[in-house]
Amino acid sequence: MTSQRLKKVQQPVIPDVAALIRQYSDTISLGQGMVHYAPPPSSMEILSEFGAQESVHKYQGVNGDPQLIEALREKLAAENGIVVDRDRFIMVTAGSNMAFVHCVLALCDPGDEIIMMTPYYFNHEMAATMANVRPVLVPTTADHQPCPERIAAAISPRTRAVVTISPNNPTGAVYTEAALRQINALCHQHGLYHICDEAYEYFTYDDARHFSPGSIGGSAAHTISLFSFSKAYGMASWRVGYAVVPAHLRDAMAKIQDTILICPPAICQQVALAALQVGRSYCRAYIESIDQVRRLCLDRLASLRPRCHVPRSCGAFYLLAEVESPLPAMELVQHLVRDYGVAVIPGNAFGITDRCCLRIAYGALTETTVAEGLDRLVAGLDALMPSRNGGCLA
Repeated sequence: MTSQRLKKVQQPVIPDVAALIRQYSDTISLGQGMVHYAPPPSSMEILSEFGAQESVHKYQGVNGDPQLIEALREKLAAENGIVVDRDRFIMVTAGSNMAFVHCVLALCDPGDEIIMMTPYYFNHEMAATMANVRPVLVPTTADHQPCPERIAAAISPRTRAVVTISPNNPTGAVYTEAALRQINALCHQHGLYHICDEAYEYFTYDDARHFSPGSIGGSAAHTISLFSFSKAYGMASWRVGYAVVPAHLRDAMAKIQDTILICPPAICQQVALAALQVGRSYCRAYIESIDQVRRLCLDRLASLRPRCHVPRSCGAFYLLAEVESPLPAMELVQHLVRDYGVAVIPGNAFGITDRCCLRIAYGALTETTVAEGLDRLVAGLDALMPSRNGGCLA
């Protein structure tokens, strides 16, 4: 029998949509959050050399490869303003999702609470529920910015942490520095941890700027920063992420890492180190092209107004479209795949249950491939939403 704990956890939506896509092999996916490019060629060159030394086949350090950790220390200081000294440490994990699970287990007992913004990232909500921790959901503003006053009102004696994701999945919103500073101060005031998911740190557009709360003076003891190689360096399948964690959590995090992973895979860390040595400049040109795709998506979806509304999105590679549909979101997704050959993710996976929303991921598209995907999506939504005269064409 399945445990009662797991029965409370939502079904992961990405595999469900992927299974649907496999039934219709010509489907263009605007579903899973990936970039269209591969890791730097130089990071692949190390594969032919890996394994020559016997030592690499033995268990490695629980926190990660020392060379990679030192390179990350330099990157964090130069790019994020986060100084990693005796007050905090770096742990390399198998993706930032694993780092988040580590945090939940290290910080919380069953029955404790973690505050999350809605729409939330579904794997965060699933991880908390899986650990018998209660996600407390706090609505964001109409343009998906966090509201510190609402967060403050949601704090209870069982609250252990507040989670922010910026740039945001699933909305593409980039949280303002002012709001993040307010939330970080709120956590400090109430003795809470601020867990900052920064996996999309490089993906900002227009006048948006990414800000790392871990750079705030005096924040080291209560701020946890999560990062990933999956997005910026096209390394989704290599599963390399890392966390910057307060020093007093070192033993707890080590217990969890040693139990679940023992140590991060050596070969993946070597690929990550080589990618990091190439640096942010490798990603910059691709991000400029992704921005062009973003603009094309926004322009095409604008033709469906007012039946389709997309709030301002200046980060990550997602748009969250609110659509006027008589169908539940997942049923609408099924129609789009089956009848129009295009896949998106239903908003209910992100905790949106009071209206029909769809997450559109455009990072895997290029300027030469986006047109067909958008043609299918716009045609499908136009047909499946009520007409401007009030009728329904579905």
